[in-house]
Amino acid sequence: MALLLQQATTQGAPAKKIPLFRILTRVGSSTDNDIIVEGPEVAPDHATIFKDENAYYLAVVGRSRPTFINGKKIKKELLHQGDVITIGGQNFTFYEKQPPEPKEEKSASLSAFRQIVTFSQELLAAKSLDEMLPRILDMVIALTKADKAFLLLFEQEKPEVVLARNIERQDVTMAMSQLSDTIVAKVVKDKEPLIVADALSNSEFSAAASVMNLKLCSVMCVPLLEAGELLGLIYVGSNRAVSLFGTEQLEILTVFGAEAALIIQNLRQKKALYDDNEALRKELNERRFGDIIGAAPAMEAIYRVVSKVAPTDIALLITGETGTGKELIAHEIHRRSNRADKPFVVINCGAIPENLLESELFGHVRGAFTGAFTTRNGKFQQANGGTLFLDEVGELPLSLQVKLLRALQEHTVCKLGSNAQETVDIRVISATNRNLAAAIKEGTFREDLYYRLNVVALELPPLRERGDDILLLSHYFLKKFAAEYGSHVRDFSPAAAAAIKRYSWPGNIRQLENTLKKAVVMAEHSQISPKDLALDNKADEPVLPLAQAKDEFQRRYINEILERNNGNRTKTAKELGVDPRTIFRHLEREGELLPSSFDEEE
Repeated sequence: MALLLQQATTQGAPAKKIPLFRILTRVGSSTDNDIIVEGPEVAPDHATIFKDENAYYLAVVGRSRPTFINGKKIKKELLHQGDVITIGGQNFTFYEKQPPEPKEEKSASLSAFRQIVTFSQELLAAKSLDEMLPRILDMVIALTKADKAFLLLFEQEKPEVVLARNIERQDVTMAMSQLSDTIVAKVVKDKEPLIVADALSNSEFSAAASVMNLKLCSVMCVPLLEAGELLGLIYVGSNRAVSLFGTEQLEILTVFGAEAALIIQNLRQKKALYDDNEALRKELNERRFGDIIGAAPAMEAIYRVVSKVAPTDIALLITGETGTGKELIAHEIHRRSNRADKPFVVINCGAIPENLLESELFGHVRGAFTGAFTTRNGKFQQANGGTLFLDEVGELPLSLQVKLLRALQEHTVCKLGSNAQETVDIRVISATNRNLAAAIKEGTFREDLYYRLNVVALELPPLRERGDDILLLSHYFLKKFAAEYGSHVRDFSPAAAAAIKRYSWPGNIRQLENTLKKAVVMAEHSQISPKDLALDNKADEPVLPLAQAKDEFQRRYINEILERNNGNRTKTAKELGVDPRTIFRHLEREGELLPSSFDEEE
């Protein structure tokens, strides 16, 4: 009869027969192929079936294109009658001779396969391994007519019995002692199904102590393979009958084992993902302060201050680099205050044109300016009873700084275009990434407003100084965006995690969040790689020699103490415990002092 492939189809439908009449038959997802197989794992030019002398071979074209014969992953393999070829999850049976037409009413194997399909659909609905495993073994016993069945899964690279059942659907105790370790070892080594009609008479196994002690008769054992990897074994046996199992039962058990392997692996992955999420959730709960994630020492100090000042109406000035979470801290202060049930109103003083900013802050009456068609409340009135967050307060023009100071002192505001005073009861929290002390010296920020806003100061640390908080935040964003976008991404590769910790993150948490959002969407694998993060071309902070790092720290620290002492060199030297000449030399290096000033008194 003609050479052909027989393609398995859905339950109840006749198998599709594909004649092979070419010397070389091309298989793949492209419509140019002789046999078209669709699926995400199928390449356009996936494999070929070709004749070499009097034999036929299946060969995979290229790399990383999973192709299996009888459950074993191959690159090139000789084909035999009845070989089952699996490409993209679809099965084809190779025949050099035409297979007999099955008679449904008399075919036990067809009935068994239909049972397997139905049962597999039920198993897919199972939510846990504990729920599923007893049902698998009960089905195995029903299909094979065995006395008992054992499921072995690999734990720490060694097969262990996770469950054993008997024909009465009861768990079997002392299960490991009731199966042959010699037979198990052979299946583990070969990764091939095995049937032993009479183990006591079999020359290969009869001398094994386990076979003799157990007085084994009929045994079948099939490997559970997933993408060529051995997950475990299904082992069935009978001590009462010789030749209980035949090739038909072995084929049925092999097919069922392949289905069970997929389902077990899926449930394992679900459990691992659930455990990872639970571990992350637990860690987040342990290392968060309200909606703020992190437990670096610098953040712990911030939390202590927030806890103390939140119940009061004291004004706070939050400073720190862009993207460090200043608004999040302000919102947490409001949430913990006595005003939590009142409005939390935000205005970005640097994002609104100067000619509109006064109206945004204090409101306007109808006709106050061109386009003012209605009377409108400003942010002060909207926040009445609650909290007003002035973000980027350092960007306020001087003319508005005067009006803001008056509003804070008198607790009243006046709409633009009106003389009527309105009383407001608000708490003000401000934030900036500018150095306001330097702005005061430059004359761009009022000193009296600075002290009105800066009753308590909170300086947020940059992300690069928060240690392990970087990875904790990274995992939080990864889980969040993977769920939001339905992504398959689950983790970071070790190289990606190292890149995240090494990078300086000049945009801080905001940059980290946006970077991971893009990486989750663009990643092609379940682990994010350094390439997905796109940090490769961004310069990391250089590692300075220790002596240079000490000099740099000393320079910054002296400048900080000088600023605190309003430039008083003698007082700075006294506080630092150094000779005043040390400060003079420092200022000379900074270009702020001429050499002739060394002998000057403070």
